[in-house]
Amino acid sequence: MMGQQGGGQHKLFYSFNLDDHVPRTHLLRGIDRYFDLDGLREHLAPHYSHTGRPSIDPELMIHMPIVGYCFGIRSERRLCEEVHLNLAYRWLCRLGLEDAVPDHSTFSKNRRGRFRDSEALRHVFESVLRRCMSEGLVEGEGFAVDASVVKADANRARGVPGTEVIDWRQGDGPSRAVQEYLSALEEANPAPSDDVESTTPPKRISLTDPAARYTAAPGGPAFFAYSTNYLIDLHAGIIVDVEATPQT
Repeated sequence: MMGQQGGGQHKLFYSFNLDDHVPRTHLLRGIDRYFDLDGLREHLAPHYSHTGRPSIDPELMIHMPIVGYCFGIRSERRLCEEVHLNLAYRWLCRLGLEDAVPDHSTFSKNRRGRFRDSEALRHVFESVLRRCMSEGLVEGEGFAVDASVVKADANRARGVPGTEVIDWRQGDGPSRAVQEYLSALEEANPAPSDDVESTTPPKRISLTDPAARYTAAPGGPAFFAYSTNYLIDLHAGIIVDVEATPQT
């Protein structure tokens, strides 16, 4: 006999266990088994106020980007939509069916604020590395160094010749990127000296992100970029350190 769904009348009560709806072979179960955020809250505690409204759990602000990295979700706005809809994503993020997903703007605020000031992502990276070492995935006998070019968030049109004199403090005040660039210059050049060999100025400087370096890939247009440098243990291909520098 042919069956037919009910009239769509909603139940008043549901019995629902989110864990039952995530397959045992799902990628996120393996990540959850080995990905440990113990110590993150203690690490971030000095960067939170003791008064005021409770913030979004910092562990949630780490778990959600992990979902994005694993499944190629590059937009934080789309990431919030996907976590809202996907049961497995909610399970990893410790979100129940009725729990709200943070607004996408929360990620950029934390990334540019307390996460950056506390080096929270470096803390997470090193905790994962320690776990890899305890599991025998890092031998420390053979290493390789690799680098890749990352395009900076800086428009080519917002660049000036490197020899041009720029008043960085004009207008409403320099941006964070400019402030960091000026601080780095002051630390590297505390006082002028006649016997110090002058350095060659860059070809162009970005007014938006002056620390980025103007470069060009073979056969392609020039752009402002950084270089991400990786130190890799050859035993299992584990990255043991990473640092971003201006592209050379």
